[in-house]
Amino acid sequence: MAKNDLDSLSIEELAALRENATDKLMEKVAARRAELEAELEKLSQYDRLAKKSQVAPVAKAKKSDDKKSEELKEPIAKAA
Repeated sequence: MAKNDLDSLSIEELAALRENATDKLMEKVAARRAELEAELEKLSQYDRLAKKSQVAPVAKAKKSDDKKSEELKEPIAKAA
């Protein structure tokens, strides 16, 4: 709509036009929000899969390995 067309409208017509434009904008925003939320839901399944694969069980050390590590931690006496 050209600026001249707006100049020729009455206050009531301009107010109605603004209300219609606001309503249409709200509809489009709601539709786009629904599209984006659906896309996020699809993508979130990959996020869950990635988090599951990152969580790996921690291997426990064997008792023989514990003894070896204790021996390594003991200070070695220096020859005088």
